Amino acid sequence: MPRALQKFLTWLHTATFRLANGKFVGRFRNAKFLLLHTTGRKSGKQRVTPLNYCTDGVDFVVIASNGGAKKHPDWYLNLEANPKVEVELGDRRVPAVAEIATGPERDRVWRIATSSWRFYDSYQRRTERDIPVVVLRPVAD
Repeated sequence: MPRALQKFLTWLHTATFRLANGKFVGRFRNAKFLLLHTTGRKSGKQRVTPLNYCTDGVDFVVIASNGGAKKHPDWYLNLEANPKVEVELGDRRVPAVAEIATGPERDRVWRIATSSWRFYDSYQRRTERDIPVVVLRPVAD
């Protein structure tokens, strides 16, 4: 997908999510969406990305699939540089710390994620990189 189109669709999804308080575009079939707030690794600016998510207890789980592209998505590179993030759900924001799941935890959480968004397995087949599984752990304000 051309970068300009991807940026426009991200902006449109974010605007629609906020206008509807997360209810209209906040769910699609079994999928749920959140807005992830990260800090740009180069610019230091706040970045907002709509992402499909699932939960594991109180934690939010997002997958850095980038649709099976060869490269990790920008939001993932941003949280690698600064794991302090915010999760926006409807009218609330939850501060969180991002952790990359590895080993058995990654496998377990991957299975949870694929049950909510069946395309993740096909995205993994499209790329040679291991698609990162990110656990967003809420922290007290």
